[in-house]
Amino acid sequence: MLNVKDHMFRMELADGVKTDPEKTKAVADWPRPETVHDLRSFLGLCTYYRRFVRNFSAIARPLHKLTEARSNFNWTKECEKSFNSLKQALITSPVLTYPRTDKEFILDTDASNEGIGAVLSQKIGNEECVIAYFSKSLGKPERNYCVTRKELLAIVKSIEHFHHYLYGRKFLLRTDHASLRWLLNFREPEGQIARWIQRLQEYDFEIQHRKGTSHGNADALSRRPCKESCKHCTNAEKKFGMETDISVKALTTEDAWSSSEVQKAQLEDPAIRPILERKLNSEDRPSWQEIAPESPATKRYWALWDSLDLKNGVLYRKWESDDGSSSRWQLILPKSRIQEILRETHDSASGGHFGVMKTLSKTRERFYWDRLRADVEKWCRECHACGARKGPKTRTKGRLQRYNVAPFERMALIF
Repeated sequence: MLNVKDHMFRMELADGVKTDPEKTKAVADWPRPETVHDLRSFLGLCTYYRRFVRNFSAIARPLHKLTEARSNFNWTKECEKSFNSLKQALITSPVLTYPRTDKEFILDTDASNEGIGAVLSQKIGNEECVIAYFSKSLGKPERNYCVTRKELLAIVKSIEHFHHYLYGRKFLLRTDHASLRWLLNFREPEGQIARWIQRLQEYDFEIQHRKGTSHGNADALSRRPCKESCKHCTNAEKKFGMETDISVKALTTEDAWSSSEVQKAQLEDPAIRPILERKLNSEDRPSWQEIAPESPATKRYWALWDSLDLKNGVLYRKWESDDGSSSRWQLILPKSRIQEILRETHDSASGGHFGVMKTLSKTRERFYWDRLRADVEKWCRECHACGARKGPKTRTKGRLQRYNVAPFERMALIF
């Protein structure tokens, strides 16, 4: 028996969500708009269904442009085509599958001269099932981007849009990865490029080359991949400089932080090793008599026993907000990796040399270790770049001045 629930303009089936044919009939029978007000009403209804329509913004762009026109309402053949295409897309929209936590997410991104789009899916059995679509029209400044920057914009905006699906888990990103490597090639990025890098570093994804996308030769990986003359890319290369071996660094970073390498580093840390070894061999919490001979740091980890767990043999801590509305897994960072993380969260281009609280918040998003706050405070306090730029916080004292008072107005006694 088919389980169907009707929620306003959509139907929830046993295997996914689809548009309600009875509700979309209003769209199919919608007469051609005669005024801007009529057109906005139509687009408002269609926008509710945009997650069911692939490249919605590209299809609807001629109609959106017409609503922005300051001149007379001029219905063209392009508008008629867009109007009919939208109605047809809504009537024949696919069933969007429910996301499954046991399957890997797949994100396909694309960019054109007018907009960007993405498809979020999962492979269930032998079939890739669509979960949701995303699309966005490009503004006037964004339409001036070269092909590379548009592709990068599509990646960043798509990942941000599907943040609630992708954050905290590994997923597959299918796109032209030459543009992403170009983005990572700057030694000290600033501005927009630095912000893009910072956003992407929050996610764990594998890049897969999509068939049909052209690439240059091996040497082109260290150069800008777009063929057109782009002043933005050229200026960025001149200003920031390039690293010819960055592609190798990007490929080896994942190995340095693989589960086996991190576990090895944790076992080499004398404060973490007793807790990790006990977790690997037993779920039972050791008694105080067993833990008493260990260091104070080990005892503090022992106090967190109930919130510690193993993932692929690596020790993590589960952090929860005070109201229990959100939680995240923090990697228990061995002492040998602390400086590397602090350089990334404070000193790097994405770190931005922020103060203690922002650096602490950024570090806690993914990592935890004993005396974390004290280490962050010490790192920020001893940062030479911050000290040279921010200067002393104490005010300059004024000169001492003479105080003229009348006789016996003030008296001082010494005992």
